[in-house]
Amino acid sequence: MAMNKRLWIQIIALSAALCVALGAFAAHGLESTLSAKHMATFRTAVLYQFLHTLALLGIVSLPNDLLKIRRQALAAKSLLLGIVLFSGSLYALVFTGISAIGMITPLGGLAFITGWLLLFTATTRST
Repeated sequence: MAMNKRLWIQIIALSAALCVALGAFAAHGLESTLSAKHMATFRTAVLYQFLHTLALLGIVSLPNDLLKIRRQALAAKSLLLGIVLFSGSLYALVFTGISAIGMITPLGGLAFITGWLLLFTATTRST
């Protein structure tokens, strides 16, 4: 079963637009209200979201004959889950101040690692 590349490109485009908007919002709207620690946390969230959004674009753009489709899809889903859990929990932590939300962040990191390892195992043998 092939990946729905159109849907993935739409998800990627929205995530990238959100990265730019959140980065600009932090730089121009939050710098005077957030502590240096919270600003650094917010920037980390944007950075990891942007890097993994670009990685998603790369994954869905790879030729179909290069990867096992099921593993490719699982790698993409895992990176998307990482974005939601890692970056999402950091955004929530900064905006709510509830430090317990930070316990979710490592799960997002684990999802990122899993996604990269799934991509590693997704390659097909060349003949």
